[in-house]
Amino acid sequence: MGKDIETIADIKMLVDTFYTNVREDGLIGPIFNGVIQGRWPEHLNKMYRFWQTVLLDQHTYFGGPFPPHAELPIDKAHFDAWLNLWKETVDSHFAGDKADEAKWRAEKMAAMFLSKITYYRQNVSKPLL
Repeated sequence: MGKDIETIADIKMLVDTFYTNVREDGLIGPIFNGVIQGRWPEHLNKMYRFWQTVLLDQHTYFGGPFPPHAELPIDKAHFDAWLNLWKETVDSHFAGDKADEAKWRAEKMAAMFLSKITYYRQNVSKPLL
C-alpha cells in the first residue's frame, strides 16, 4: 500500500495499471479490446482526464461518460468484474482519502451505468448523446 492519489502522474499510473489488468481479464477484456481495438492511447488519455477531473478537481475532461457504454453487451457480472479490478488496483498502489473516493465514485458510476443500461433495454427511448 502506498501514498494517496495526489498528482496526474498518480492518475496515469493507476489508469495504466488498471487497463492492463482489464485487457487481460477473461470476462471484460474481450469487450474492451473489441470496442477500443487500436485506439488504446486515445482511450487512456480520456481516462486520465476523466479521473483527473473527478479526483483532483482539475477540469480537463469534457463529455458524457455514459453514452459509449449504453449499447454494449454488458450486465451486472461485467460491472462487478470492472469494479473489483478497479478496487484491487487502487488498493495495491494507494491509500488515503482520494483512494477511498476513487473506489466510492467507481461504485456509484457502476451502479448508475447498470441502472441506465437496464432502463434503456426495457424501454424504447435511447440515451442522449
